[in-house]
Amino acid sequence: MPWDDLHESKEPKDRSKNRGGQGGGRQDDGPPKPPFNIPEINIPQFKPSMLLGIILLLLVVWIIPGTFYFVEPDEEGVVTRFGKFSRTTSPGLHFKYPSPIEHAATPKITQVRRAEIGFRAAQGRPTQRVPAESLMLTGDQNIVDMNLVVQYRIMDSVQYLFNVRRPHKLIRDSAETVIRGITGSKKIDEALTTGKAEIQVLAKDQMQALLDKYKSGLQVVTIQLQNVHPPEQVADSFKDVVRAREDKERMINEAQGYRNAVIPEARGQAAQIVRVAEGYREEKIKKAEGDAKRFLQQYEEYKKAPDITRKRIYLETMEEILPDINKVVMENKKGGNVLPILPLGKNSLLGGNK
Repeated sequence: MPWDDLHESKEPKDRSKNRGGQGGGRQDDGPPKPPFNIPEINIPQFKPSMLLGIILLLLVVWIIPGTFYFVEPDEEGVVTRFGKFSRTTSPGLHFKYPSPIEHAATPKITQVRRAEIGFRAAQGRPTQRVPAESLMLTGDQNIVDMNLVVQYRIMDSVQYLFNVRRPHKLIRDSAETVIRGITGSKKIDEALTTGKAEIQVLAKDQMQALLDKYKSGLQVVTIQLQNVHPPEQVADSFKDVVRAREDKERMINEAQGYRNAVIPEARGQAAQIVRVAEGYREEKIKKAEGDAKRFLQQYEEYKKAPDITRKRIYLETMEEILPDINKVVMENKKGGNVLPILPLGKNSLLGGNK
């Protein structure tokens, strides 16, 4: 479309000019010009040297960045050639063929990653609960709310890159599967109190076995139970049960302490009684043996002089049964003398038969 069709001239096409008062003739000024100037584009002439320079520039831009790569100290290089695993490289600067021939990946093999099951914690934000993951059924048909944290790292970078598409989700799913199986074999009392340490150890071992079965190249560092408690709907009732259990344990401990104090004392008293009885038995035995021995000795003497021994025994017996009475022994025969075997005191009365 010509420019004069777009823009109409404000002046008439025919203009008459009178010059010097003479009759004027008609003069044509031509088509109107556009209101702006169109710049002229100068296309340089094509030269073969320019094409060669462009090709060299593209090769430099493509080859140099894709030929060298650097592996950090906490990383391991994994090189693939046409999508197939080729080799692994240690930290430092390395050479490879440019893309798309070879590609290099550098996963961080020493970094310890963290996966949360039952909750989500973000810096600067409140903790978000995930009941679908945390609510679990115990072996005695009770529900427990369990939150745990799994720390893991890359053990085999080749398996990690080629066998796992979403490693973080794999860790969460594996941990949830394992912890549900373990919790289902425990009673709620074990899960809430004494069984936490055992659950952590079992969960770590079983989860590592499951990851090795999948050839994921991941290693479980630790599994920590963050919070284990009954659901909120029955939390108050469980607290009452826990307090009652604590009172029971306290009373058992007090009774055990009383038992530990009384039993040794009773054993000591029993041992003392036994020793006293044994001493009494030995005393009686020795006394009986002594009496028997003395009786035998007296019997031997009696056989030698029966009359004298009989009288001596009679006098000793009278001395024992009449200790506070003055006693005088007289000979039955007339004109006889006092027996010399009984000492007479100064108050003794010598005379005939009383």
